[in-house]
Amino acid sequence: MQEKRVALVTGANKGIGLEIAKSLAKQDVIVLLGARKLEDAESAAKGIGENAHPVQLDVTSQVSIDAVSDRIRKEFGRLDILMNNAGISRAGAGGTFQEAVSKNLLTAAPLADIRAVFETNVFGVIAVTQAMLPLLRESPAGRIVLTASSGASMTLNSDPSNSHRNMFGNYSVSKTAAHAVTLAFALALESTNIKVNAACPGFTSTALNNFNGTRSVEEGAREPVRLALIGPDGPTGTFSDVNGPVPW
Repeated sequence: MQEKRVALVTGANKGIGLEIAKSLAKQDVIVLLGARKLEDAESAAKGIGENAHPVQLDVTSQVSIDAVSDRIRKEFGRLDILMNNAGISRAGAGGTFQEAVSKNLLTAAPLADIRAVFETNVFGVIAVTQAMLPLLRESPAGRIVLTASSGASMTLNSDPSNSHRNMFGNYSVSKTAAHAVTLAFALALESTNIKVNAACPGFTSTALNNFNGTRSVEEGAREPVRLALIGPDGPTGTFSDVNGPVPW
């Protein structure tokens, strides 16, 4: 059985996911970097060091998910940390951030695009978490963290004074659903040693927002990493950012 903690980070080849992987590796955690293309994961892992292990992982493919689970079982015997970070802001690529926002509204978004976003951001979280649960149960202190979004808070967006609520569309709604999924896992597992939390990185400059974000990836990774490394007295079933609790 592996002595070092073992973590799986989905969507770890760039952005916040890559920074989370780097931060965990610096804490002497063995990190499996998941990416849809193995070459992307391999390239990212090279820049981290010996604690980084690239894996091909498409969260929308059960075959891919099961292959990663089997590898973790054979090589490490357990999983200590699952970082549900993979996500997409829209179907397809290209266009400006403003165009993406306008096409993101549910009044305009094609149903096929909505399904594509939910497939990664919601069903992908469920599929990966379910597949990794047997491995997390082998850990003395399992941790599951979702890279969440305060922009998907129903409480914050129901406030008329919130100027960002005009962006509450396909992506935000999918993250709202992912928050609910995370809370559901937390409640189902609260009698175990597995803690499940959601962490908002803030408006971080990544490809998700065409690099319009105002925070660095280093800043964005802090809260997810903190929750991944909490001790036995740490919380479960919470939603927070670096400033404290965020309303669901």
